[in-house]
Amino acid sequence: MPIESNVHEVIPFFAVSNMQNSLRFYVDGLGFDIAGQWIDAGAVRWCRLRRGGASLMLQDFRRDGGKFWQPSAPLGLGVSVMFLCADALSIYREAIARGLRPSLPFVGNGMWVTSLRDPDGYSVEFESRTDAPEGATFDAKAADAAE
Repeated sequence: MPIESNVHEVIPFFAVSNMQNSLRFYVDGLGFDIAGQWIDAGAVRWCRLRRGGASLMLQDFRRDGGKFWQPSAPLGLGVSVMFLCADALSIYREAIARGLRPSLPFVGNGMWVTSLRDPDGYSVEFESRTDAPEGATFDAKAADAAE
């Protein structure tokens, strides 16, 4: 008899050095919504962000007594979060239109892939299935001309 899983979702949790910069990146730049937040002394200290069925959480470094703690190593080092989506190319176009600089989409493992680094260095990637040849890169001018 199969055992039912008690685990149904994973949500990446990023410590951030500047919540306002992170919110500008994720909300204004990538189109996430704030699904929940903790406000302390008039500032967002923690939040859950959502776009479609995907979520992530952010929390600043404020600790006991309101003092800021800073890590000794670079944030985001070795951390990548992949968002599987219906159309990674549309995410790329949206990010460009909102002033971000995502990587040029390419095809890897049968998927369009575009990525960005958030203000703290976390790698955020968007991927979608494609029939385009492995290693192909996106040509925005050719795509716009074909539309």
